[in-house]
Amino acid sequence: MRMTKLTLSADKELVKRAKKLAAREGTSLSSMFGRFLQAVLRQRDKTQRPGPLTAKATGLVRLPPGKSDRELLEEALGEKYEL
Repeated sequence: MRMTKLTLSADKELVKRAKKLAAREGTSLSSMFGRFLQAVLRQRDKTQRPGPLTAKATGLVRLPPGKSDRELLEEALGEKYEL
């Protein structure tokens, strides 16, 4: 993997604690930061992609003009529970 140098600024005490943590873990602060970013990005990718059923169903239903999905849901729940 190709590496590039990155300069960051952070609270002095936070950097001190992070360096101690990295030393206890037997790794570098750079490596620890890189793994942290990879984990955050992996999690974000998981939450942003629709599942296979959602992807398949996308576009199957057209909302009536002037009605939001929330309004339709409220109406349906009102009918179901006789509100």
